Amino acid sequence: MSTRYELGVDFDAVAAIDMHVHLEVDECGHKAMPQDLFDASAAYFKSQERTPSIDRIAQVYRERNMAAVVFTVDARTALDHEPNSIEDLVAGCARNNDVLIPFGSVDPRRGQAAIDDAVYQATELGVRGFKFHPSLQGFDPSDEQYYPLWKALEELWLPCIFHTGQNGMGAGLPGGRGIKLRYSNPLLLDDVAADFPQLKIIMAHPSVPWQEEANSIATHKANVFIDLSGWSPKYFPASLVKLGNNVLSSKLLFGTDFPLITPEKWLGAFEQLELKDEVRPKILKDNALRVLGVRGS
Repeated sequence: MSTRYELGVDFDAVAAIDMHVHLEVDECGHKAMPQDLFDASAAYFKSQERTPSIDRIAQVYRERNMAAVVFTVDARTALDHEPNSIEDLVAGCARNNDVLIPFGSVDPRRGQAAIDDAVYQATELGVRGFKFHPSLQGFDPSDEQYYPLWKALEELWLPCIFHTGQNGMGAGLPGGRGIKLRYSNPLLLDDVAADFPQLKIIMAHPSVPWQEEANSIATHKANVFIDLSGWSPKYFPASLVKLGNNVLSSKLLFGTDFPLITPEKWLGAFEQLELKDEVRPKILKDNALRVLGVRGS
């Protein structure tokens, strides 16, 4: 029988909520991606601890008095590689529910099976959102063949994280291993946000080379947010930082991309950004509480 997750985080006590953490290996040692993609991304990010267990991830965040959203990516069609077990991920988050929050993932290219799986993960396993990586999964999120999935997720009232911008997956490999960057253009998500206005969409990462597009969408659409993972803050585009001090102050979310970037490295650089004092707690925790449906709307 599968374990169902129940939220146990004391949100008043934690200092921050990391909205972007990967579980890259499940309880059986199965990795989320083929080995060559692991090796390429490790070289790209120069990461040291590449495949921590779910309990190790919990330890990292518990020691830092933080909560973390944890997920994997189901890209079985595009990669011809079975995904990590969502059941294992949820069970690991359940036994560490004081610091971990599970997001699910489905492969949109599986049609009705993806919809059924998403409903199962939400209603039976208790996941608190979903993660998609259009480039890795090989799909255009604005294609109307995927609209039944977005409709189902909208009806579940759960946020969805979509990778946007530059891609560490396949970086440096011939042809980028066939991974197409254009699927991660945030403008493709503008269609989804417009047509599903109750679906909370998180555009993951500074969306280089499409940062201005991402800024515009997050400013225009009440249901769109930006997580700041995958880049050290010292490399953030100037326009993102500037707007973060005003019109996007309630739209930006703390995220690292752990284990590729550690909380210490990210937060150390974040302290050096020219941000207003009142904006920092919004980014580190307050905005996430609204996106996760914990507080406010």
